[in-house]
Amino acid sequence: MVIDLAFVWAVLIAFAVLAYVVLDGFDLGIGMLFPFLGGRENQDTAMNSVAPVWDGNETWLVLGGGGLFAVFPLAYAVVLPALYAPIIAMLLGLILRGVAFEFRWRTERGKFIWDWAFTIGSLVATFAQGLALGALVQGIKVDGRAYGGGWYDWLTPFSIASAFALMIGYALLGATWLIMKTEDDLQRRALSFATPLAVALLVAIAVFSLWTPFLDTKFMERWFSFPAMIYTAPVPLATAFAAWRLFASLRSGGEREPFLATLALFVLCYIGLGISFYPNIVPPSISIWDAAAPDTSLAFLLAGAAVLIPLILAYTAYGYWVFRGKVPSEGGYH
Repeated sequence: MVIDLAFVWAVLIAFAVLAYVVLDGFDLGIGMLFPFLGGRENQDTAMNSVAPVWDGNETWLVLGGGGLFAVFPLAYAVVLPALYAPIIAMLLGLILRGVAFEFRWRTERGKFIWDWAFTIGSLVATFAQGLALGALVQGIKVDGRAYGGGWYDWLTPFSIASAFALMIGYALLGATWLIMKTEDDLQRRALSFATPLAVALLVAIAVFSLWTPFLDTKFMERWFSFPAMIYTAPVPLATAFAAWRLFASLRSGGEREPFLATLALFVLCYIGLGISFYPNIVPPSISIWDAAAPDTSLAFLLAGAAVLIPLILAYTAYGYWVFRGKVPSEGGYH
C-alpha cells in the first residue's frame, strides 16, 4: 500500500493548528476578559488558572508554523508574504502577553501596566489571528509560484468580521474555562459573560456559514449542491447539537460541559473549513500535493514527527492532569 505522505502531513499540520486554537484560545480569552473580572484577587486567580499550561499550549503554534515551512514550502512562501502584517502583529501580541505573565508578579506599583499589557497582547494576538484566518478563507492571489496580491489584500470586510468573530469565540472559551476552574464570585462573573458571548458566537457562526459559500463557487458546491450536501450535512447538525448542549449546561449550572461544548463548536467549525478547503491548502488554487516537498523529505520528517508529536501530547496531557481541579484564590504564579 502506498502512503500519501502529503495528505498525512496535511492532517498533522491541521491537527497542530486546531490544537493551538483550542488550547491557547481560552487563555487569550481570559486576557480579553481580564479588566472585567472584578478586582485584583479575581484577576490573580484567573491568571493562576492558566499559568501552568499557557506556554506549553503555544508549542502547537510552533509545530504548525515550522511544519508548514518544512513540509509545504510553496504554501509557506505564498502565505507569509500575503499575511506578513497580521502574523507580525500576532507574534508581538503573544510576546507582550508572555512578558506580562512574568512581570506582573514582580511589581506592585506597576502591576496595572502589566495587567493592561496582558489584555492588549491578548486582544492584538486574537484580532491578528482572525484577520489571517479571514484572509486565507477568502483566497490568496497567486502568480505562478509566488504571492500575486498587494500589501493590504488581507484587510477586507470579511477578514475584519472574522477577527471580531474569533475574539467572541476565544472570550467564550475563556469564560467557560473560568466556570470550570474557579469558584464563588469569579465563577459567577464568568457565567454572566458566557451566555451573551454564546449567543454572539452562534450568530457569528450562522453569518459566516451563509457568507463563506459566496466567496468561492467550490465552497458553494461543497455545501449546497446535491449529493455533496448529504455528506456535509452532519457538520451543521452536530453544531446545532453542541450549541443546544452549551445553552442547556449554562442554564443548569454545569461546570465542565460549557467548556467542552464550546470546544466542540470550535472543532466543528474547523472541520467545516477543512471540508470547504479540501484539497487546497491555500485557496483557491494551491492543492496539498502542489505545495508539498518531495516524498523523501516528507518521509524523513515524518519519522521525527512520529516521535515528537506523541511526546508533546504526553506532556500536555500530564500538565493538565497535574493541575486539574479548582484553582484556589490564594497563592501566585512564580
